[in-house]
Amino acid sequence: MNLDHLQAIALIQKLAWTLNEKNHDFKDVEVCVIPPFTSLRSAQTLIEAEKFELSLGAQDISRHAAGAYTGEISGAMLAKLAVKYALVGHSERRQYHNEDDALVGAKVAACFASNIIPIICVGETQEQLQVHGPSAIPVRQTLAALEQQENLKDFVIAYEPVWAIGTGEVATPEQAENVAAEIRNAIATKFGEAADQVRILYGGSVKAGNVAGFMQGSNIDGVLVGGASLDSDEFAGIARYKKHIVL
Repeated sequence: MNLDHLQAIALIQKLAWTLNEKNHDFKDVEVCVIPPFTSLRSAQTLIEAEKFELSLGAQDISRHAAGAYTGEISGAMLAKLAVKYALVGHSERRQYHNEDDALVGAKVAACFASNIIPIICVGETQEQLQVHGPSAIPVRQTLAALEQQENLKDFVIAYEPVWAIGTGEVATPEQAENVAAEIRNAIATKFGEAADQVRILYGGSVKAGNVAGFMQGSNIDGVLVGGASLDSDEFAGIARYKKHIVL
């Protein structure tokens, strides 16, 4: 959720202006904003009118392509709004809406059908971490989402340890890198070359002050930002993570 359409416009404007003032290279580090459904049209209009180099994403997508499904938002509807990405299987959807692996897989298929790139969210709770270890659940969820597809298109995996979301706790860069490596290895074993193309993100209390550590891992290609994205300066600082890395 978070922010009405007027607040979203203000945040996107400030984010874009801040990054432009800092000469951010959007081709080198892509920046995507993912507002609520009610803000997508306003965000699209702003980004296109101002020629902001920001990508647009949706927080969810319906498994259904069309039909009488009150409250659902289809991939075709999102595509008309120039949506490039859609979150699928976010931990809050799994927890509060009981989304299981079958539904997540169906939503991935819906993304592919509308040429939208799914950001497939995977991760474990504290209890699952203690019982199964640090990578078993994310790997299982990843493969479950992908095995349902007839043909794989471009997709992104976001590893978001549930125990680190909004809690102030953060996985160490080493922990995040190890899980990302296990996810990539599992994709390679099952789907071959797709593992070389997939981008794996880390999400879990990411801030400007800790992002550089995560981005130094060879298997982590980006971050999925939560609460910090509501602060344009903090969000811009995360996007400019390369400025924090001392070689």
